[in-house]
Amino acid sequence: MRAPLISTLDRYLAVRFLGSIMLVFATNIALILLVDFVEMLRRTGDLASATLPRVLGLVLLRLPTFTEAIFPFAVLFGTMAALLRLSQKLELVVVRAAGISVWQFMKPALVIALLIGAFTTLAYNPLVSFTKSISDRIEADFFGRRNNVGGAVQSTNAGIWLRQEGRDGQFVMNAATSLERGLDLRRVTVTSFDADGRFVERIDAESAVLHSGFWELSNGSAMHADQEPETFGKYVLSTNLTKDQVIESLASVETVSFYDLPEYIVRSEQAGLPAVRLRLQYQTLLARPWLMCAMALIAATVSLRLFRLGNILPMILGGVGAGFLLYVALEVARQLGSSGVVADIWAAWTPVVVAMLVGLTILLYQEDG
Repeated sequence: MRAPLISTLDRYLAVRFLGSIMLVFATNIALILLVDFVEMLRRTGDLASATLPRVLGLVLLRLPTFTEAIFPFAVLFGTMAALLRLSQKLELVVVRAAGISVWQFMKPALVIALLIGAFTTLAYNPLVSFTKSISDRIEADFFGRRNNVGGAVQSTNAGIWLRQEGRDGQFVMNAATSLERGLDLRRVTVTSFDADGRFVERIDAESAVLHSGFWELSNGSAMHADQEPETFGKYVLSTNLTKDQVIESLASVETVSFYDLPEYIVRSEQAGLPAVRLRLQYQTLLARPWLMCAMALIAATVSLRLFRLGNILPMILGGVGAGFLLYVALEVARQLGSSGVVADIWAAWTPVVVAMLVGLTILLYQEDG
């Protein structure tokens, strides 16, 4: 009789692993939600427009951005917790006594990890991009209209700077924060100079939106040399900056969905702009399912032998240490890839492949000698 593709044991273990991973993830979500809610209440305490429902809505919109990064660690510690419970109930002992190898009972964990990784790339990442765009706009509405420097989302000293040339001369533009991938700037200051570098005017505006060939500034004042400031509702500044150039320069890769990344990469390269950050983000998302598998393998390597020895604390410390080392490796590779020192495909895939190979090697040594 032909054996079923998915056995009863596989289904049982898969449910155990998935439940444990989701429990760890939910616990982290609750902690992040609480901390961010308290912090947002502190920041919006003196804003009349920041009602409790609006603040809570903003916190919920910010939540996916914060939680996307904890999926790998949820897989790591969730798998460790599942193996711990199976060991404490002697279920692993029974499974091993039945002649089932570590590769067989870890197969459901690896499949679950792979599916979670695919979910985070194909579904959760687009959700993060969508909610981040909305939350950025709400934050700008809350904080972007303050006149004091310290109350903005980002201070003007550490804000966004653009240098551009148009038919009206040369402009240096500073903004506190950006929306719509850099096409909508808030709390804008523009200083313009003529062809000889002499000061022409300074413009302060609530917002600046890039259209084809010009910036449209709204609700501000313009001060020409040796003249009093004049207020305006709308003000137009010509520019030869394209939307692609601004998006590539200012957009956060977190606001670009996985499905939109290939188009943005092509458009940037066609415009002669570097697309390193976009390509690296795309490769990182492609590698994410295998990163989850690497986390499950690491959980097994630091757990199984320590379970047999009854050492729970070293298991926890080993998991934390292994997760931290992999996180550092991923961050170092990302920085090298972002700076162009290492090709994006190597920066995204090398730590993942190395972690998987190390996990497989250690398991082979522990189980098969």
